[in-house]
Amino acid sequence: MNAENAQEVVRVVLPTYNEAENLERIVAAVLAAAPAVDGLLVVDDDSPDGTGAIADDLAARDPRVEVLHNGAKRGLGPAYVVGFRRVLAEGASLILQMDADFSHDPSDVERLIAAVRAGADLALGSRYVPGGAVGDWGAARRAISRGGSAYARNLLSLDVQDLTGGFKCYRREVLEAIRLDSVGTLGYAFQVETTYRAVLAGFRVVEVPITFSDRRVGDSKMSRAIVAEAALRVPLMRLRGRRWS
Repeated sequence: MNAENAQEVVRVVLPTYNEAENLERIVAAVLAAAPAVDGLLVVDDDSPDGTGAIADDLAARDPRVEVLHNGAKRGLGPAYVVGFRRVLAEGASLILQMDADFSHDPSDVERLIAAVRAGADLALGSRYVPGGAVGDWGAARRAISRGGSAYARNLLSLDVQDLTGGFKCYRREVLEAIRLDSVGTLGYAFQVETTYRAVLAGFRVVEVPITFSDRRVGDSKMSRAIVAEAALRVPLMRLRGRRWS
């Protein structure tokens, strides 16, 4: 960390549910690839495969790792909200969110941090801007992802190409302004809603091209319910948007 950024506290929030096969490797990879990161918070939703115990062991061995046991399977959005609250209370100034399954490349963490340091309030790892890409997906999964982003973008009148992506870096001021307590969405819809609220609040959003890879091991958390939630909740976001701005 240089003198200009000496006052920054950079934290990564990593939600987990049944990531026992990935957790130790992803934590090590993030901390090795991103020296700007001061700490990593694992938020575990009571994983039955022992992910929480692995997280506790990592925290016991490395003071940069912290664990928050969420007590039940509450969903991705609620896990991020409790994680964001924790790191904000601990003084984080830049907060990253990412998946634990290597679909987000740890080597891109520093690029998102750099985009915020260069003037963005919210930097999004984007699959759908020039230079971005998706690997290892079938046609149906690609169509759902692209279609979901296009649907939300058009309905909410946003100039953001990848609204459903979950690889982000926020300034703390963004999370303080977007009223986390009232965010009730879970999967894709959570990603859309947080970005939409940031735009409505007047923050600058920048998309950083990334290559998104499908998870290496374990099962995808994608479900019909998550897709349906996004389809139903996005119109409600537009109706409620004035109250968030």
